[in-house]
Amino acid sequence: MPTDKAVPTDKAGPADKAGPTDDLVTTRHTLTTPDGALEYTATAGRIVVHEEKHTDGAFDGHRPAIEMFVVSYTADDADPATRPVTFAFNGGPGSSSVWLHMGLLGPRRVLAGDAGAPVPPPYRLVDNAESLLAHSDLVFIDPVSTGYSRPVAGGKPADYHGFTADRDAMAEMIRLWTTRHQRWLSPKFLAGESYGTLRAAALSAHLSRRIGMTLNGLMLISSVLDMGSVRFTEGNDAAYIGYLPTYAAYAHYHGLHGSRSLDEVLAQASELAEHDYPWALARGSRLTAAERADIVARVAAVTGLSTEYVDRANLRIEHQRFFAELLRNRGETVGRLDGRFTGPAADRNAAAADGDVSYSAFQTPYTAAVNHYLQAELGYTSDLPYEILTDRVQPWSYAEFEGRGVSVVSDLDAALRANPFLKVNVALGYFDGATPFAAAENTLARMDLPESLRDNISYVYYPAGHMMYLHEPSRARQSEDLAAFVLGASGT
Repeated sequence: MPTDKAVPTDKAGPADKAGPTDDLVTTRHTLTTPDGALEYTATAGRIVVHEEKHTDGAFDGHRPAIEMFVVSYTADDADPATRPVTFAFNGGPGSSSVWLHMGLLGPRRVLAGDAGAPVPPPYRLVDNAESLLAHSDLVFIDPVSTGYSRPVAGGKPADYHGFTADRDAMAEMIRLWTTRHQRWLSPKFLAGESYGTLRAAALSAHLSRRIGMTLNGLMLISSVLDMGSVRFTEGNDAAYIGYLPTYAAYAHYHGLHGSRSLDEVLAQASELAEHDYPWALARGSRLTAAERADIVARVAAVTGLSTEYVDRANLRIEHQRFFAELLRNRGETVGRLDGRFTGPAADRNAAAADGDVSYSAFQTPYTAAVNHYLQAELGYTSDLPYEILTDRVQPWSYAEFEGRGVSVVSDLDAALRANPFLKVNVALGYFDGATPFAAAENTLARMDLPESLRDNISYVYYPAGHMMYLHEPSRARQSEDLAAFVLGASGT
C-alpha cells in the first residue's frame, strides 16, 4: 500500500501555549475498492480536549483536560456537504477502538483467524477492500485510559471512568472534530460495539440536547442498552430469559441438536423464552411437580444441558456456568464473546469458566496489528502502552443510576422522537455470549414508540459471535449491510 511520509499537522484549536498541544501526524494512502481506487488521508494522534472551568460562579477559563487519541480517515477531493462521517468506538468499558478499526470498518485489517482456524504469529495486515471508508469518512476514538488516551498531566483518570463523564468527553471530542473539519453539514453517524452501543444511544440524545447536533444514523453492533438484560443478579430473571436462545445456538453449533437446522432450534428456544419459560420462573415454588418436570425437560432440550443440571440450577442458568458446563464431558469450555471457540478446561470440575477462550484467541493478533500499524504505517509514535482492553477503568461509575437500572432506552427514545429521520441499524450475533441477541430484541421491543418511528430500527443477524467480523462470511455481509445503511440514511 503506497504511503507518503508522515507529516505533522498544524496544531489546530485553542491551546494554552504552556500546556499540552495536539500531536497529530498525517499520511496519504490509496485503497483499491470494488468501485475503484480511493485516495484518502489518515490523521493519527492525541487531541487536547478542553473543559470550561468555574470557581464560585466565576469563569476560570478553557482548560486542557484530556489528551484523546483519535485516528481519522477522510477521502480526498470529496464534497463535505454530501460525504458522510462516522464516529466509531468500542465498549468494555475499558476497550479501545481497535476492534472496529482493525476488524471491520477501517482501510486496513488484521488476519486474526477464526474458530477452528487459528493463525500463528507473526500476524498479517491486508487492505480492507470492503472498508466503510468507501462510503463514509471514519473517526475512531479511544475513550480515556484506553489506547493512548489519557488525562493531561495532573489529571485524575477516575474522573472519566463513569457513564456521564465518559459520554460528555466523547461528545466534546465529536463536537471538536466536527467543528475543526467544518463538517456540521455532513451526514453524521455513530458506530458503537457492546458497551459502545449504550454509549452511542446516550450520545444520540446528549448531542442533540446539549450541542444541537443531530445524527443520520446509529450502528449498534452487539447491542446492550439495558444492563439489567445481561446481568445475573438476585431477583432479576430478565438475563436468564434473554440468554436462553443464545444457549440454544451454542448447543446447535457444537452438534448437540443433531441434524436440526439452526433456524428450527432458535424458533423453538425463542418460543420457550417468550412464553412458558418466563411464566415458570415467575411461578417458582408454585409450579406443580408435573409442570416443573416439563419445563426442566424443555429447557434442557434447547440448551444441550442435562435435566439434572437444569433442575439443580432451579431453571436459572448463569452464563459463565453454562460456558463451563456445555462441553464438560469433552473436557472443554466454550467462549463468552464467541461461542464457536472452544478450549481445554483448566479445571474440569470448575463450576464456572475461568476465562474466555475466544478472547484469548484473537487478543494477540489485534494487539500486534495495532501496535505495528500506528507506528509503521500511520507514523504515530508513543512510548505509552496502547491499552487494548484494560481493567484500569474499574470500578466504572453508574452513580447517575442509583436506585434504578442502568438503561439508555429513554435516551434512544428521546433521540428518535426529536429527530424522526434518525435510523438505527442493530447488528446481532447468534453466538454472542456477552450481549445476547434475544436480550437486545426484548429491550428494544419494550420501547414505547409510535409505529412510524419503530420502522426506523432495523435488525440484522449473523451466524457469528460478539465480534461477528471474525467470521469471514459475516464480515463481508456486514460490510455490505453497513454500506447500504449509511447510503440509505444519508439519502444518497
